[in-house]
Amino acid sequence: MADSQSNAPLRADAGAPNSGVIHVRTRLTTDFTVLSNALLQRRCSAVTVGVAAYIVSLPDGAPVTIAALCNHFTEGEILISRALRELEFAGYPDRRRERMPCGQIRTRTYFYDVPGGVPDPEPDGWPERPKPRRPRKPAPAVAPAPSPIPAPVPAQAEPVAETPVPTPAPAALPDADPQSLAVLSIVRRIDPRLVVSAREAAQMAPGISEWLASGLDGIQIAKLLTDGLPDRFLTRPAGILAYRLRETPLPAPPRPPMPLAERPAFVPFQDCEGCYRPFRAPDPGRCRDCRTGVGLRAAG
Repeated sequence: MADSQSNAPLRADAGAPNSGVIHVRTRLTTDFTVLSNALLQRRCSAVTVGVAAYIVSLPDGAPVTIAALCNHFTEGEILISRALRELEFAGYPDRRRERMPCGQIRTRTYFYDVPGGVPDPEPDGWPERPKPRRPRKPAPAVAPAPSPIPAPVPAQAEPVAETPVPTPAPAALPDADPQSLAVLSIVRRIDPRLVVSAREAAQMAPGISEWLASGLDGIQIAKLLTDGLPDRFLTRPAGILAYRLRETPLPAPPRPPMPLAERPAFVPFQDCEGCYRPFRAPDPGRCRDCRTGVGLRAAG
């Protein structure tokens, strides 16, 4: 009873948390990569963090192009390129065009563990990563050289008149058919994207004139040139119109009306006097079956 005893409860062991992740730590001595929490915990796409961690784990000299990253990841080219743009905006990769000792210019990619950080010297002999670029200072203004003072002309010397150099006149555009230009204006009203210059319109005018000579009018030609166009053009509008003028087959010309003398005579219908069936004949009478006796036997 001499020793003091405390009846206060002992502090409970905290133990494992009730929710959330529980880390199982393993000390790694080989095949590991040190990554900053600023990179791994940044608020961005998971593809962006995964691409950055993969690039950091690669050795120097490994290819990090979009094609090489697509061969490693299951994501497509669009997601990979979007992740690289996001990392480049954050300052992690830096692409620079450098001249090699052999004289060739190549694009080299430097990837920073910490954007804007100072690189450590490489013990293996690789060249140190360059420091971040600094803004260029404006070039000092150079004062213009003073113009030389012309030598005085003697009084007895007469000034020599300079012969004016003729200025070459601009090349004149070929004469275009007004009807063909009117067709292009209709095309422009149907699809506002089909804007062509005056020279391009003059070059396409002969093709449109050929279509007009085949019997088509301006509205029909405009529909043939504008139907089924894609939502996005990969070339100039003049190239699309020229291709359609060149590759679309011309319609067959309409047949001329047959002269009245060559048209077949109209033969009216007649009622057979024997079987009362209608048949074509210029005059009333009997049909062919009744004349041959077939119709009479069928009626009997």
